[in-house]
Amino acid sequence: MNTQSGLSAKEIIANLLSSRSRWLEPVYGSDIVISSRIRLARNLASYPFPHRADEATLNKVREEIYSALSDIEIFKDRWFINMEDINELDRQFLVERHLISYEHTVEGPGKAIALTPDEGVSMMINEEDHMRMQVVVGGFDLDRAWAEMNELDDKLSQVLEFAFSPDLGFLTSCPTNTGTAMRGSLMMHLPALVITKQINRVLQTISQLNFTARGLYGEGTQAMGNIFQISNQACLGYSETELIENIKRIAGQIIDQETHAREKIMRTSRVMLEDRIWRAYGLLKNARIMNSAEALEYLSMLRLGSSLGMIKGLELKLINDLFIIIQPAHLQKISGRKLSTRQRDVKRANILRNRLNKQGHSPDLDREERGNV
Repeated sequence: MNTQSGLSAKEIIANLLSSRSRWLEPVYGSDIVISSRIRLARNLASYPFPHRADEATLNKVREEIYSALSDIEIFKDRWFINMEDINELDRQFLVERHLISYEHTVEGPGKAIALTPDEGVSMMINEEDHMRMQVVVGGFDLDRAWAEMNELDDKLSQVLEFAFSPDLGFLTSCPTNTGTAMRGSLMMHLPALVITKQINRVLQTISQLNFTARGLYGEGTQAMGNIFQISNQACLGYSETELIENIKRIAGQIIDQETHAREKIMRTSRVMLEDRIWRAYGLLKNARIMNSAEALEYLSMLRLGSSLGMIKGLELKLINDLFIIIQPAHLQKISGRKLSTRQRDVKRANILRNRLNKQGHSPDLDREERGNV
């Protein structure tokens, strides 16, 4: 099926591979908060929720949502992908781009994704709910993300009737999302809290305050590269503005603690930290084989070194890009074929050496990176 833009699913995946996500562009203060995300869940009032709907119903829901999006300005240059039109590798690729969840990769009728070419706005169709919309922006800017999301939600509510209760709010498949059905989250880089062994205390504290911390790819994933996604747990009983202010307050406290931890390390263990950062830099620029876990750990140290001014001339946007393109599905899409674990480790090391030794970056893939492993 061709999308509204005239591109096939295969062509859309190729365009995503050769471009940079909007939220990866560093902005002022994004050394700790990499990105801000607002997600809304919505269901259509006239249809059963996805787990109770049959194939014909889910396909009808998808078409109705497609039709509604065609009149929304923010989706003027929209891309649509029906999940049955792409293979397992492409689905994993979309997970690595932070566009879909692992649950959305499971085969099922009526599943789709709608997105803008800069990947700032996207929507999973027929995942847990009929619609899971998200807006992602770079840095600590939940207000901007909410403004974009609120506009999209208002426009959609004019053409679609959402499942809503005057007493409970928006109705969702999972009761914990009922109410505003909004989750705000921040992707945070917290290496100093990990190094100083304060991270568990911080995470336990926010858990007691009804917030949760997830890994790099959200629910059910581990924190890799010292990156954590902090988000609200409760949706019921709060307005969207109250939830956003609560997240901002908690995030501000975490930022302060990470900043203080960095200052303490610089004051008391600077040589140790410099050694750790420069060892990571040396390995990234010279290793011939490297697995995902160690690459993310070393990139985390490189990001910290850049933020602290220890490594000059190394841009955060390069490091941000590397966090994404060294993931397994990206490596295989770059190579144009499936790779074994060993081959991926070789390809990953090759790309890291190539990009870091050049000390510059273009989102276009270099010819040698596409070469054989």
